[in-house]
Amino acid sequence: CAAAIETEKMPRELLQLALQIEAAMGRLRMRKNGPRNIDIDVVLFGDRVLDEPGLKIPHPAMHQRRFVLEPLVEIAPEARHPERGKTAAELLAALGGGQTVRRL
Repeated sequence: CAAAIETEKMPRELLQLALQIEAAMGRLRMRKNGPRNIDIDVVLFGDRVLDEPGLKIPHPAMHQRRFVLEPLVEIAPEARHPERGKTAAELLAALGGGQTVRRL
């Protein structure tokens, strides 16, 4: 799913809050890209571009992931990728096949 929020937090603070929520929900980080019961990412932060250790905004793979773009398009189709210059709707339209998203 995707959520749009307003916050006074800085990007790193928002990430720390997301990690705290994941931990409270029982997420264990056993190995990189391993199975997980919850995964909260900061995909966009307005038009900010950050490339810091442990925090990259926009999310570096968002434009390749239907499971990110489909829910994002539902709530913010005109959200623009600050590096690629395309909207979420345009990024979704450009995706090839091979990825399936199920609505629950």
